[in-house]
Parts: sequence; structure tokens; C-alpha cells
Amino acid sequence: TLFEELSYSVANCFHEKVGGDDSTFGRETTQEVILPNKLEAALEKLNPELDKKVIQLAIEELARDRGAMSLVQANREVYKLLKEGVKVESQNDDGEETDETVRVIDWNEPENNDFFLASQFWVSGSIYKRRADLIGFVNGLPLLFIELKKSHGKIEHAFKHNLKDYKQTIPQLFWYNALIILSNGCEAKVGSMTAPWEHFSDWKRINSEGEQGVISLETLIRGTCEKNRFIDLVENFSLFEEARGGLIKVTAKNHQFLGVNNATKALEEIKENQGRLGVFWHTQGSGKSFSMAFFSQKVLRKVPG
Repeated sequence: TLFEELSYSVANCFHEKVGGDDSTFGRETTQEVILPNKLEAALEKLNPELDKKVIQLAIEELARDRGAMSLVQANREVYKLLKEGVKVESQNDDGEETDETVRVIDWNEPENNDFFLASQFWVSGSIYKRRADLIGFVNGLPLLFIELKKSHGKIEHAFKHNLKDYKQTIPQLFWYNALIILSNGCEAKVGSMTAPWEHFSDWKRINSEGEQGVISLETLIRGTCEKNRFIDLVENFSLFEEARGGLIKVTAKNHQFLGVNNATKALEEIKENQGRLGVFWHTQGSGKSFSMAFFSQKVLRKVPG
């Protein structure tokens, strides 16, 4: 599959064992959406200096029930933990209180993370049980949601029926979500977990604005799910904004992702460019202020000094 080409590990989870000692991924029930075995292994690898007890406290904080919050508030809270690490209070051997920060994702070396794609993944809500088409996990956390329709089906149906239903019946899956992809095999669109249908957009170009745009599921997946790009999108191209209807989550559109990355590259070469970054064109309504916010956010995290 395409995801195997992108070097994800892949498994059909229709017959996944849940609960007990032989649980496939360490899930106790299908209400859990984190894969405990993968999360624990990843946190131990990324935080070799930390005690197992500290790692367990971080896992508990990541897995905490956020059902009392709105979906988007829960998502913002989890996103902060992903980005800044989980702060854990523990005691050292002398009984003194210590504060540790547990890294959840390696933002600088995407290959250092565990990328896993599960198909036919069962999740239970308080009343209903649902089977998701494809869920992409990074270090055991479900950051990517992909809903596929039959080739003659409208993608809009995937949004109006399936996605809406999942958000209501198995909301805990979306506490962690970074990106949603909807496709019928021919067309494909990508958006955030709060985006209305009209804000789901095509992803036609992978590397540069000059290349011939192609609307296809393959272009979209290569353009957003290749490991370096996915980690970049999650870290630097996600924003939360207080809008008129309440809090919303914004993820970059294709032109913003390419343009901001071109501008960031120009900034790194600013001496050779004699202080110029170049020009980033936007048509009216194509999100200049978000592009500026993405750019500032990326520079603050990625360009030292």
C-alpha cells in the first residue's frame, strides 16, 4: 500500500484482540483509542533518562478522560501536551518533589517516531460501536483519521454522515486528532476536526507551487502523510482560534504549507538573499493572516536565535 511505501507499519485490526494478556496493542477495552504498548515503548525511547514511574504518569495524563470538555477544547489540551511535553510531578529517591517533562513526539527527527496505520479499527462509545476505515497512529496516538467512500459515492457523504456520526458516537477518537482526510478514491479532501465541509480542501501539489496540480488521493497522502510533512503539519501548521461560534481548529491549506515553508527556507538563507524573503501571493480570502501566524509559529520553534 501507499502507506507502506511511506514506511508506516500497517495492519488490519478487524480481529484485534482487546483485553487480557494477549491483547494485540495493550488496549483493555475498545473504548480506549490509544495503543498503550506503542505509546509506552515510544515514551521510553524518547525519554531514556526518565523513570518508568514518570513515564506511566505521563501516559495516564495523555489517556485521561476528557469527556466533560467540548471536543475542540479536549483537542487543544492534548495538542499542548504533544507540543510541549507532559509535565509530571514525582518524587526522587530522597523523597524530594521533582518536575519532569516527558517528550511525546520527536519533532526534530520524524523517523524517530512510530508511525502505524490501522485499518478496520473498532472503537466503542458510551452507546454505539464503530469501525473506522483507517486510523494513523504516531507513537500510539490516533493523530490521523481517514474515511473512504466507494468510488461512485460523494465525498460530501463521508463528511455529512460518517464523520458527523463518529464525532457524536466515539468523540474520544477526536481528542487526539491532527488531520482528517475524506476520499472516494478519485477525489480527496483534507481538513481539521472542527472544519465545516466548505473548509475541507484539495491538496494538489507536493513539493512546489510550479508543479502541475493533480487532484488525487495519492497526491494528498504523499503531500500530507509522508513522515516529515505530517510531523511538520502537526507541529507548525495547526492553530486554535476563538471565532464567532466558539473555538475552532485551523490546519494549513496546500498553498499555505508550501508558501510558508518557502519563506522559512528563505529566512534561513537570509544573508545570501541580502535580507529579502521573497513574495508570497494570496488571492482574497485565501488566509493571509493564518499564513502569517503559521510562519511566525514555525520560525519561533525552528529557527534559533
